[in-house]
Amino acid sequence: MADYVEIEDARHMSGLRLVLIAGVPSPWGEAAKGILRVKHIPFVRVRHDLGGPNTALREWTGQSSAPVAIWNDERPRTTWIEQLLLAEHLSPEPPLIPPEPEQRALMLGLSHEICGEMGLGWCMRLIALHPGLQNADSTGDAFLRSLAWKYGYTPAAAEAAPQRVAEILGMLDARLTEQQRRGQRYFLGDRLTALDIYWATFAAMILPLPENLCPMPEMVRQTYTNANPVVQTAATQLLFAHRDHVYREHLELPIDL
Repeated sequence: MADYVEIEDARHMSGLRLVLIAGVPSPWGEAAKGILRVKHIPFVRVRHDLGGPNTALREWTGQSSAPVAIWNDERPRTTWIEQLLLAEHLSPEPPLIPPEPEQRALMLGLSHEICGEMGLGWCMRLIALHPGLQNADSTGDAFLRSLAWKYGYTPAAAEAAPQRVAEILGMLDARLTEQQRRGQRYFLGDRLTALDIYWATFAAMILPLPENLCPMPEMVRQTYTNANPVVQTAATQLLFAHRDHVYREHLELPIDL
């Protein structure tokens, strides 16, 4: 397992620190790591205590979720778009946001459909939470309740989530199909963008990479592996072939959580 420092120590450091959930392939955290890897930006991993009170993290960053990127004494970046823009600022090359306005808008919009509120990752969380929150014995679980609050869980939202994920997957699949027809390898043009990294890392919420490429506790693997038939039908071979290509050519393998 990778080396982590504790929050109390990280607060006294300079440079880039990235607060991550150790041992779990959280897609938001893996995406942030992937972007920094592609840009060759060094960073210190800071341990996030999943499910704990996270008092030190809240004191440092004003909130209790990970990932968080902190550069020197600047304000903490707590959202995927802030973290991407910080990485672009720290290392403009290689660019992961297209320079052309229309392409940039398209990439950021599609990325929001993966990373943002009610996007693929958000809805997969609702799907995962739903069975436990239907169990009367689980409603007393403080951690489960906190996740339900964070993702705005309601039974209606969770029941609608699979179809929303399927629509997002269908849109991404259609985009890749059109790109293949044009002889282009990535979602936008013929070069890697942040959108490719977001899909590759968030695909773990449907089907994680195999154990030899991404070791994790079996309970975590079971939690991440999708069992919803609506999502399963929409998760095409083309999408996962693209996930594998992005990891093979650009990201860390095997993944060190």
